[in-house]
Amino acid sequence: MSKPTYIYKLVSFTDPVPEPIPAVLPLSELDVASGFMHLSTAKQVARTLNRFFVDDPQVTILRIDYSKLESEIRWEDSKGTAPGEVGGEGIFPHRYGRLGSADIESKLVVYKGEGSWDEALKKVESWLVY
Repeated sequence: MSKPTYIYKLVSFTDPVPEPIPAVLPLSELDVASGFMHLSTAKQVARTLNRFFVDDPQVTILRIDYSKLESEIRWEDSKGTAPGEVGGEGIFPHRYGRLGSADIESKLVVYKGEGSWDEALKKVESWLVY
Protein backbone atom coordinates (compact mmCIF):
# COMPACT_ATOMS: atom_id res chain seq x y z
CA MET A 1 0.00 0.00 0.00
CA SER A 2 1.27 3.49 -0.82
CA LYS A 3 1.83 6.18 1.76
CA PRO A 4 -1.05 8.60 2.32
CA THR A 5 -0.84 12.18 1.10
CA TYR A 6 -2.57 13.41 4.24
CA ILE A 7 -3.54 12.09 7.64
CA TYR A 8 -6.38 13.55 9.67
CA LYS A 9 -7.08 14.52 13.28
CA LEU A 10 -10.77 14.44 14.21
CA VAL A 11 -11.81 16.88 16.91
CA SER A 12 -15.12 16.71 18.77
CA PHE A 13 -17.40 19.74 18.87
CA THR A 14 -17.08 19.56 22.68
CA ASP A 15 -13.35 20.38 22.31
CA PRO A 16 -13.39 23.09 19.64
CA VAL A 17 -10.19 23.98 17.83
CA PRO A 18 -9.19 27.50 18.90
CA GLU A 19 -8.92 30.24 16.25
CA PRO A 20 -6.29 30.87 15.24
CA ILE A 21 -4.95 27.35 15.58
CA PRO A 22 -2.40 27.50 18.43
CA ALA A 23 1.24 26.48 18.16
CA VAL A 24 0.33 23.46 20.33
CA LEU A 25 -3.14 21.92 20.18
CA PRO A 26 -4.79 20.76 23.40
CA LEU A 27 -5.05 16.99 23.78
CA SER A 28 -8.37 15.19 23.90
CA GLU A 29 -9.20 13.00 26.90
CA LEU A 30 -8.65 9.93 24.71
CA ASP A 31 -5.23 11.19 23.56
CA VAL A 32 -4.19 11.88 27.17
CA ALA A 33 -5.36 8.44 28.33
CA SER A 34 -3.65 6.70 25.38
CA GLY A 35 -0.39 8.63 25.56
CA PHE A 36 -0.49 9.55 21.86
CA MET A 37 -2.53 11.52 19.34
CA HIS A 38 -5.06 9.42 17.44
CA LEU A 39 -5.03 10.09 13.70
CA SER A 40 -6.75 8.54 10.67
CA THR A 41 -6.16 8.16 6.96
CA ALA A 42 -8.86 9.43 4.58
CA LYS A 43 -10.12 5.84 4.23
CA GLN A 44 -10.41 5.54 8.01
CA VAL A 45 -12.20 8.84 8.74
CA ALA A 46 -15.73 7.43 8.32
CA ARG A 47 -14.95 4.41 10.48
CA THR A 48 -13.49 6.64 13.20
CA LEU A 49 -16.48 9.02 13.09
CA ASN A 50 -18.97 6.15 13.27
CA ARG A 51 -17.18 4.58 16.22
CA PHE A 52 -16.09 7.51 18.38
CA PHE A 53 -18.17 10.50 17.25
CA VAL A 54 -21.56 8.90 16.63
CA ASP A 55 -23.39 11.33 18.94
CA ASP A 56 -21.52 14.47 17.85
CA PRO A 57 -23.53 16.83 15.61
CA GLN A 58 -20.31 18.18 14.08
CA VAL A 59 -16.56 17.60 14.09
CA THR A 60 -13.55 19.55 12.98
CA ILE A 61 -11.20 17.62 10.73
CA LEU A 62 -7.60 18.77 10.62
CA ARG A 63 -5.65 17.81 7.49
CA ILE A 64 -1.95 17.12 8.02
CA ASP A 65 0.65 16.68 5.28
CA TYR A 66 1.93 13.18 5.96
CA SER A 67 5.33 13.78 4.33
CA LYS A 68 6.16 16.46 6.92
CA LEU A 69 5.52 14.16 9.89
CA GLU A 70 6.27 10.74 8.40
CA SER A 71 9.27 10.10 10.65
CA GLU A 72 7.19 10.95 13.73
CA ILE A 73 4.21 8.72 12.94
CA ARG A 74 3.86 5.19 14.26
CA TRP A 75 1.47 2.83 12.47
CA GLU A 76 -0.18 0.67 15.10
CA ASP A 77 -3.23 -1.48 15.54
CA SER A 78 -6.33 0.18 16.91
CA LYS A 79 -5.23 -0.65 20.45
CA GLY A 80 -1.82 0.94 19.86
CA THR A 81 0.19 -2.17 20.62
CA ALA A 82 1.65 -3.56 17.39
CA PRO A 83 3.35 -2.12 14.32
CA GLY A 84 1.67 -2.78 11.02
CA GLU A 85 1.16 -1.93 7.38
CA VAL A 86 0.76 1.74 6.49
CA GLY A 87 -2.93 2.52 6.11
CA GLY A 88 -4.13 -1.02 6.78
CA GLU A 89 -7.73 -1.46 7.92
CA GLY A 90 -6.90 -1.96 11.61
CA ILE A 91 -3.64 -0.03 11.54
CA PHE A 92 -3.87 3.66 12.41
CA PRO A 93 -1.36 6.52 12.46
CA HIS A 94 -0.42 7.68 15.95
CA ARG A 95 1.82 10.55 16.96
CA TYR A 96 3.63 10.36 20.27
CA GLY A 97 3.93 14.10 20.48
CA ARG A 98 1.80 17.15 19.95
CA LEU A 99 0.33 18.80 16.89
CA GLY A 100 -0.01 22.49 16.29
CA SER A 101 -0.51 25.20 13.73
CA ALA A 102 2.73 24.39 11.88
CA ASP A 103 1.47 20.84 11.26
CA ILE A 104 -2.04 21.67 10.04
CA GLU A 105 -2.41 22.12 6.27
CA SER A 106 -6.12 22.97 6.49
CA LYS A 107 -9.23 22.33 8.53
CA LEU A 108 -12.87 21.64 7.80
CA VAL A 109 -15.93 21.62 10.04
CA VAL A 110 -18.30 18.83 9.01
CA TYR A 111 -21.93 18.83 10.14
CA LYS A 112 -23.69 15.51 10.56
CA GLY A 113 -27.17 16.95 10.27
CA GLU A 114 -30.10 14.52 10.42
CA GLY A 115 -28.28 11.81 8.45
CA SER A 116 -25.25 9.68 9.11
CA TRP A 117 -21.55 10.49 9.06
CA ASP A 118 -21.28 8.54 5.81
CA GLU A 119 -23.82 10.90 4.22
CA ALA A 120 -22.09 13.98 5.65
CA LEU A 121 -18.72 12.85 4.30
CA LYS A 122 -20.11 12.46 0.78
CA LYS A 123 -20.53 16.24 0.73
CA VAL A 124 -16.82 16.79 1.47
CA GLU A 125 -15.24 13.74 -0.13
CA SER A 126 -13.11 15.82 -2.51
CA TRP A 127 -11.41 17.40 0.52
CA LEU A 128 -10.47 14.00 1.98
CA VAL A 129 -7.41 13.14 -0.07
CA TYR A 130 -6.28 9.53 -0.16
